[in-house]
Amino acid sequence: MQNLKLNLKHLRYFWSVASHGSIARAAEALFVTPQTISGQISELEAQVGAKLFRREGRQLVLNETGRLVFSYADEMFRLGIELQDVLGGRTPGTAITVKVGVAMVVPKLLAYRVLEPVLKMSEPVRLICHEAPLVDLLADLSVHKLDVVLADVPVNPALNIRAYNHSLGESGISFFAVPEQAKVLCAGFPDSLDGSPMLMPGGGSSLRRSLEGWFERHKLEPLVVAEFEDRALMKAFGERGSGVFTSPTAVEQDVLDKYGVEVIGRTQEIKEHFYLISPERRIKHPAVTAITESARTELFV
Repeated sequence: MQNLKLNLKHLRYFWSVASHGSIARAAEALFVTPQTISGQISELEAQVGAKLFRREGRQLVLNETGRLVFSYADEMFRLGIELQDVLGGRTPGTAITVKVGVAMVVPKLLAYRVLEPVLKMSEPVRLICHEAPLVDLLADLSVHKLDVVLADVPVNPALNIRAYNHSLGESGISFFAVPEQAKVLCAGFPDSLDGSPMLMPGGGSSLRRSLEGWFERHKLEPLVVAEFEDRALMKAFGERGSGVFTSPTAVEQDVLDKYGVEVIGRTQEIKEHFYLISPERRIKHPAVTAITESARTELFV
């Protein structure tokens, strides 16, 4: 491979396919046809003198040479993206931009408390928030549409994306109800929850599984009257007296102030964990650093 001259356009198409896991998704991200990408990769393989992928069913998987080429390409293009961010987002006198994905299951009050330090920084910052299911946010993170993702679970290592988990902290759970319900339920907590109307998070959430396990251990069978993917909507129903609902104890006072409800009881047997997921092992963005430091030293003390 003497005097090998790689075409950066071919290399970028290869990097995009390896990052997205398929030619079709890479083509969609790059706004070109799959045939164009296939041709570019074939030309790169001819330049390298070796195949870069092998097929496993319908999937393209990097072979040994492909992993070697990808490791260098990944570093090159990520550095290029960082340079663009520095030149485009850190010009003196202009605001830094930070793009945050918020998983739908993360409570809105907690998301605000986590992100609030960005708005209090000494230098101007433009915060862009995007809420969606976690899997969609991770896809956007992998193609650098987002700087970080706020989630209640760490990224699954089985996913074919380069991402790192940064733990923000954990919180126990508080149970809430409107005052007239709370007067009845408070004294006998948690046994008072048996048969009581309960508003629950959606079945796919980690909190739902934890709550069901906790109810089973305490031999409780609350009456589940409604389930919600959006926990802000769940609290709105709870505010109107539809049933008991939960929220992280870390934002207990925020819930009391906003919804006019009362605490029935608390438990540390159930823990909600929160993470920032980033494409880099070491956080460099100043706004993201402000988020992690404030969460670890103030919110989740």
